[in-house]
Amino acid sequence: MVRLTRIYTRLGDAGDTHLGDMRRVRKTNPRIAAFGDVDEANSAIGVARATGLPERVDERLALVQNDLFDLGADLSVPDGAEPGGRPPLRVTAGQVSRLERWCDEANEALDPLTSFILPGGTPAAAALHLARAVCRRAERAVVALSDEDAVNPQVTAYLNRLSDLLFILARTCNAGAGDVLWRPGAGRD
Repeated sequence: MVRLTRIYTRLGDAGDTHLGDMRRVRKTNPRIAAFGDVDEANSAIGVARATGLPERVDERLALVQNDLFDLGADLSVPDGAEPGGRPPLRVTAGQVSRLERWCDEANEALDPLTSFILPGGTPAAAALHLARAVCRRAERAVVALSDEDAVNPQVTAYLNRLSDLLFILARTCNAGAGDVLWRPGAGRD
């Protein structure tokens, strides 16, 4: 269990921070950027949950939010490091498979796509579309990090499946109102 007695430490005032293995790095480090984007995706999911999602969607996203903390912990400890002499928390293939099952289950109830979907519709769907876009950015940041340093491949897979799930759940939240369809060239003269 984590115990935080004081939130501010002043240790980051000069632009450095600790990784999970206690190494100090600049706050502009690609690893920090990656788990910062994951944190933003988690926050966007929290905003979506605050819109009053259907119970099953909300329950699943509550578990996803916890998974995203696991994912941030995974990213914060570089491969090969064992802080405190114990193995670091890593995202697993089982967590990715769970997202795939949820995608398949939710998608079965939806009409097939006949057009690209514009972000919008109900407030819940719009918030989920925003969370999806932030999740995609987090995925890009993790891929950029993996170009420079070792990253658990399940992290990238998880974020990729999560963005798919968020898209499908946005469509689910628009099921009564209908998706907002892209009409190519609709605004041209």
